[in-house]
Amino acid sequence: MGKFIVMSSHSVEDCQKARKYFKEYHAGFLTHFEWGCYDNDHTAYAFVDAKNHDHARLAVPPLFRNKTRVVKLTTFDPKQTSDPAHE
Repeated sequence: MGKFIVMSSHSVEDCQKARKYFKEYHAGFLTHFEWGCYDNDHTAYAFVDAKNHDHARLAVPPLFRNKTRVVKLTTFDPKQTSDPAHE
């Protein structure tokens, strides 16, 4: 399992539609996401524990998955001196 940030963007015109679909897809998903809409950032954000990127993307209703960005997150140990991903 890994921790991912899921960022699902929508247009200003689709804002109300996005909230409706998130609520209908699974009522809990509407409240598990943080929304930037009132700051003119029409994106829903959530931290998700999942097996991989594809599984994390499933937190978003199908209609919005193609506009969803998923990033795997890492916590660095201060004692770690090398970066295994860049060696």
